[in-house]
Amino acid sequence: MKRFRIMIWAAVCLLAITSCMDGENLKGEWNNPDFSGGAPFGNNAIEETNVITIQQLLDKYPNCYEANDRNVLIEEDIQIKGRVTGNSIEGNIYKQFALQDATAGIIVCVDAGDLHGYLPEGQEVLIDLKGLYIGGYGQLPEIGMPYNGTSIGRMSNTIWQKHFKIVGNIDTEAIQPVDFATIKSDKKKAGRLVTLYNVSFTDAGKYEKVNGVDQIATFAPDDDAMKTGGAVNRTLNEQPKTTFCIRTSTYADFAAIPLPYDQETKKARKCNLTGIATRYKDTWQILIRKTSDIEILDALYQ
Repeated sequence: MKRFRIMIWAAVCLLAITSCMDGENLKGEWNNPDFSGGAPFGNNAIEETNVITIQQLLDKYPNCYEANDRNVLIEEDIQIKGRVTGNSIEGNIYKQFALQDATAGIIVCVDAGDLHGYLPEGQEVLIDLKGLYIGGYGQLPEIGMPYNGTSIGRMSNTIWQKHFKIVGNIDTEAIQPVDFATIKSDKKKAGRLVTLYNVSFTDAGKYEKVNGVDQIATFAPDDDAMKTGGAVNRTLNEQPKTTFCIRTSTYADFAAIPLPYDQETKKARKCNLTGIATRYKDTWQILIRKTSDIEILDALYQ
């Protein structure tokens, strides 16, 4: 019996060590997945042919900048390749992800949750576009399928799995954000990863009614009177109030974090904010991807 117990214990230890080597090392840190033999997601049979840049795609289909949300079927045998710049990692980007190459960015809409599980930031992706649709959701270029007739919406996960291939390795250094100030005058630059430098929130430090209770202003309080489409729009002191906002879902991990504010000086704290520059018609809507995208300049976040 004793020998049997020793054998069982040895088997358990071996299984644990093997599991660590597959995904998690002995320090509890996760390694990047190795897809050199083909990823378990997507369509590994796709061959890289007729690849055009994202900007060339947008130039081919100017409807994606229109405010009436007109979708167009892509009938050409063309592909795009880029790296993931934003995903669902902390709940602020829902059932879509941002893709960018050296020329431009675009939003890909997929009716599936937790896309960040296999599409992390920096992952290179090849997309076979033939049979998919491209359109503008309030002048924001998106790839997906028709929604309510002429609008653009999410493609099913079944369709998506047939149209993409994971290629290359994850490289977060290849998706450095650009200064928002350099693109804000051109609505056709929407979809890019950007940083806003040295900015502060208009409502930081203020108390507001949240479901009838006074509460310090947070990124996205869950109050029907304050949110539109499940998200809350916050303005910055340094940006025009009518054509710019920081948009945060009430489901984001950082939704309940107070807006950066210094209790001693009674002033909004300056910070750098990184996110995906999206648009809705004439308004820029920046989507912060994760808590670390909020960089407080004058003090650590308390």
